[in-house]
Amino acid sequence: MLEILDRQQTLTWNQRKIVLAAILGDLLDFFDYYLIGFVLAFIVGPWKLTYGESAIILLSSGVGAIPGAVFWGWMADKIGRRKVFIATVLNFSLATGILAFTPDRGWIFLSVFRFFVGFGVAGLYSVDLPLVQEFVPTSKRGLCSGLVTATIPVGSMLGAVSGAFLADIVGWRGLFIVGLLPAVLTLLIRAWVPESPHWLIRNGRPEDARRSLAWALQTTPDTIELPAALPDTKRTAWRDLFKHPRSLALSWLTSLGNQTGGYGITMWAPTLFVLLLKVTPAQASYLFIYATVSGFLGRLAFSYLSDQVGRRPLGIVQSFGAAIPLALAGYYGDAFIGTVSIFWLLVIADRFFGDGGYAIVGPYSAEVWPSGLRASGMGSAYGFGSLGKIVGPLGLALIVGSSDVVNPKATLDAFFPAMLYLASWYLLAGLAFWLLGFETKGRSIEEIDRQLAGPMPATAKVA
Repeated sequence: MLEILDRQQTLTWNQRKIVLAAILGDLLDFFDYYLIGFVLAFIVGPWKLTYGESAIILLSSGVGAIPGAVFWGWMADKIGRRKVFIATVLNFSLATGILAFTPDRGWIFLSVFRFFVGFGVAGLYSVDLPLVQEFVPTSKRGLCSGLVTATIPVGSMLGAVSGAFLADIVGWRGLFIVGLLPAVLTLLIRAWVPESPHWLIRNGRPEDARRSLAWALQTTPDTIELPAALPDTKRTAWRDLFKHPRSLALSWLTSLGNQTGGYGITMWAPTLFVLLLKVTPAQASYLFIYATVSGFLGRLAFSYLSDQVGRRPLGIVQSFGAAIPLALAGYYGDAFIGTVSIFWLLVIADRFFGDGGYAIVGPYSAEVWPSGLRASGMGSAYGFGSLGKIVGPLGLALIVGSSDVVNPKATLDAFFPAMLYLASWYLLAGLAFWLLGFETKGRSIEEIDRQLAGPMPATAKVA
């Protein structure tokens, strides 16, 4: 049955609708997630927040992402992709809406509900990529998976646009009310997205899988022949992840390195622009729009190249390509070309590789796991990598704040080691791709399953 899917050369409209639903999910998902970075720029002064308090607000969603990715990824393998897709959208959008009721100077309230935002955001990211990958042919898997992640910078850009143009009208609490809009997406998912045929077959439901596949291919179920025998439907336990140590180390380290470097600079960038460039919060949000556009263009580029060049070489390029501008940004933090900040330009360059390259990192975290553990494996990798949402923003806060989280006095000299700190995490991801990575380009899901079940083929070994 699934070979019919892999023989496809072009996507049907129904397959495109599944990809579009996942794209919209990620866009709105990370609009809610990144919104706090722009809200913080508005409240850090009036609330007289220290670096330590600001860091707790920023990292609380990262704390929630760790159990959220693991829990929802496990649930997606257990009860199905579609149900979890809907549940995670409701999770993060409702939690964001509640933040509109944050009391004045209520940074603890803000932190608590940001935990639940992170819990849902990580869950959606852990399920929508496996869902898309299981509905498209091998030849389109890299492109489609990359495009699903491509709108994440657009979500961040919507946050920047809201901070720059909408906050003065509706206030920062009104921005959180806008964050309720993704809940409407659940109606679209219910109408458009069926259950994954791969998941249905693994769970002994061939007739349902045939109907799901027929819908995706826009044909009638009777044109698809049922399999003579079903694969082993034995349920996999979460602990089975540790039976695949290479997949575990590879996906966990690439996710950790990229999330630490990426969230560290993205969460702090609007506030750093205010401090370094002496601009208003609205102006800082406007400046960051350029960085998000750069990340979006990077994701489009890496998505296209994914099926052309391969995941492993592009993973190496994006990781090292993100590290270098961050290191230079710290060194040239106070330098200008005329009236243009070099720090700002280098953040834009970093986002092209660091943000853009996640079109490789995210899908690859799902591809390197066998089918029965795909969502659980990706959830575990994203959950472990979500430690970066904590150690990235917190590490920068400790370094820039001269290690004094009570009454920090930031010095310009501290920005260089802070940027080197974030760059070193990208270097870790690049080394993991280089030393542990194996190529998934051009291999069907079934071929990857066979590869992971037996010895690594010579063509997939690290050179």
